[in-house]
Amino acid sequence: MKEWFLPFLLGAATGVLSAWGVGGGTLLLLCMTLFLGVDQVEAQGINLLYFLPAAAVSLPYHRKNGYLDTNVLRSAAPLGTVCALAAAMISTSVDITIFRKPFGLFLLYAGVSMLLGQRKKGE
Repeated sequence: MKEWFLPFLLGAATGVLSAWGVGGGTLLLLCMTLFLGVDQVEAQGINLLYFLPAAAVSLPYHRKNGYLDTNVLRSAAPLGTVCALAAAMISTSVDITIFRKPFGLFLLYAGVSMLLGQRKKGE
């Protein structure tokens, strides 16, 4: 098997899940670190680069289907950009090992919340 095939499959699968709103970026991060042996910092960088084309492709479809709130977009985009840049600068000066357990706990909490939230809606 070619060495590019498994990363390609994982990227494609997480891309499809991302399009469905499942959180493909988080899944891609986990797949890269757990199955492909990619360092966490490198995986996070790849994940951020992966998000850009995925968002660019989905944006016209969301707009066409009326899922974009342009007022919120206009107010959130500038502040979000500034905060993302500030967080990127801060993150380079912090030891990432202190964030591994809290991030894992956050993912567990988010997953359980999603599952319990869907059960309540389905009842």
